[in-house]
Amino acid sequence: MGKKASSKISLFINSKSFAGVLLVACVAGSLVIANSNFGDSFKDILSSELGYRSASIRLKFSLLNWINDGLMAVFFFLMGLEIKQELINGHLSSFKKASVPVLAAMGGAIVPAIIFISLNAGTSSSNGWGIPMATDIAFAIGVLSLLGKRVPAPVTIFLTTLAVVDDLLAILVIALFYTTEFHSLYLLSALGIFLFLLILNKMGVKHLAFFIIPGIAMWYCVHHSGIHATIAGVLLAATIPSKSIGNGSPIKTAINAISFPVAFIIMPLFAIANSNIRFEAGMMQNVFSLLGLGIILGLVVGKPIGVIVLSWLTVKLNIGSLPTGMENKHIAGIGLLAGIGFTMSIFISFLSFGDSSFDNYSKIAILIGSTLSGFIGLFYLKSILEPNALK
Repeated sequence: MGKKASSKISLFINSKSFAGVLLVACVAGSLVIANSNFGDSFKDILSSELGYRSASIRLKFSLLNWINDGLMAVFFFLMGLEIKQELINGHLSSFKKASVPVLAAMGGAIVPAIIFISLNAGTSSSNGWGIPMATDIAFAIGVLSLLGKRVPAPVTIFLTTLAVVDDLLAILVIALFYTTEFHSLYLLSALGIFLFLLILNKMGVKHLAFFIIPGIAMWYCVHHSGIHATIAGVLLAATIPSKSIGNGSPIKTAINAISFPVAFIIMPLFAIANSNIRFEAGMMQNVFSLLGLGIILGLVVGKPIGVIVLSWLTVKLNIGSLPTGMENKHIAGIGLLAGIGFTMSIFISFLSFGDSSFDNYSKIAILIGSTLSGFIGLFYLKSILEPNALK
């Protein structure tokens, strides 16, 4: 194999497209395993406990919890870093630049929730209203990248910004509405560590080790406080210094260090562990129950409606303006791709229903809704974009 071919393969493997392909493969593989003779064994592996527990230290959890509470905290840490970077000197750094994608993201979160609640209010599945609010940034950008140079740069930037804000909204929803009980001592300890890290930042401390080690302790306290442990990742990200030192900054160093393992280790493991769904007789009927319809319609219909309407209102009221090179027809395509809710939607489903039949039904509905949104968005954008458009 020549050097040129090898470099192309290396470039693809490190691209967002490959990350999306890998996630799809992991989902498919997990579904196959769950419905094979190894299904029960695989579920037992996910339920097996790992760690250490004593009278004073509780660090023994199931493998599934280590993935969802531990590894996903690293994912949220990365999301927090990217949000902070955008707020400081990115596309969220000024109100005029940020207003359209920010308000579009809010519309894309609120309308799906309204659709779900209107169908499920008063039922035993009503707690899942947060499921269709989310956008999976990796899948959405991955699908968009399949169109290559046809996609104008402002479209990619707008979708990325919208997805980042969407993640922030999902984080707030998890913190405020999916926390069952508080343990004040652990909560105060976590807040104390967070304040200590902020002081380190203000003192000009730049070495990441001085933040990461206390950050692990903060994760432990948050986990036992009753608030979902992944929020510790966002809190830690808020304390990481952003001022440049030498050829970079601590925040950029952290992003570069964890982007690859998040995309190619943590997210695939999450997909494998949380797509472990066994198909049973009558399941599809339940998927198209009020719970399933609330999720599917929220993702496929609610997302684009919310994004389109709020974008239009923001421009119409002169609150903000579309970036140069973007038109309303692009917003519709972005709204459709925003309906790819996979990772965050599955995560919120787990928080809503735990290990129950509702969780299985909602996961199937998420897969259906996300797949429909991805295909419809891809074909719509392919039909409206110029074949030779340059980034």
